[in-house]
Amino acid sequence: MTNEDWRVEVNLDHEEHGDDIGELLRSQDLDDDARARLGERVYVSRNGSRLFLYAGSEEQATEAESVLRKLAADDNLTADFLGVTRWHPVEQAWKDASLPLPRTEEEVEAELDRREEAERREAETEGSYDWLIKINLPSADEAERVAASMRSGGHPVHRLWRFVTIDVLTEEIANDLVARLRPQLSDDAQIWVEGNLEDVPKPHFVFIESRLRDPF
Repeated sequence: MTNEDWRVEVNLDHEEHGDDIGELLRSQDLDDDARARLGERVYVSRNGSRLFLYAGSEEQATEAESVLRKLAADDNLTADFLGVTRWHPVEQAWKDASLPLPRTEEEVEAELDRREEAERREAETEGSYDWLIKINLPSADEAERVAASMRSGGHPVHRLWRFVTIDVLTEEIANDLVARLRPQLSDDAQIWVEGNLEDVPKPHFVFIESRLRDPF
């Protein structure tokens, strides 16, 4: 996502209403004025009874919210609209649309600190991390040496034969740790960073377009 991503969050009264809303959004015939304000495309993600509308500008998000309010009212669907938020890529968090993106070095550092603290709390609560360092070593002995070194440094480590996995809070921390580890490994070792797919939500996506076409 870029730093120009906006989102509308909606709580539906019942989970099944999410399917109804999705069908209504796909079939919505917008007037010319609404199409102009809505822009090319708005994505919609649903997680149970929670609905998210993603847009490329605040104006587009506000128009998407207006379209959804009308659809919900016309079909007597109860929904709690929680407002428009903006994606802060440094903090990796959705924040109130009134809060500007960080501009100074101090503001960037403050967002980074909040991000690491939030992800640390999430890892402690859920027992999973957003990022993984994976290492394929040429021997089990070297794998055990690397795993022991990482454990002594307080890192969550898993080893199976020649393979070592290290749980990491953020991509930045992972890349820094890889840069420190690489000179300590043999030339035949392979090391890389991956997002933890088990920790990624799998929402259902549809989209609204100003010119109607079949959803992908």
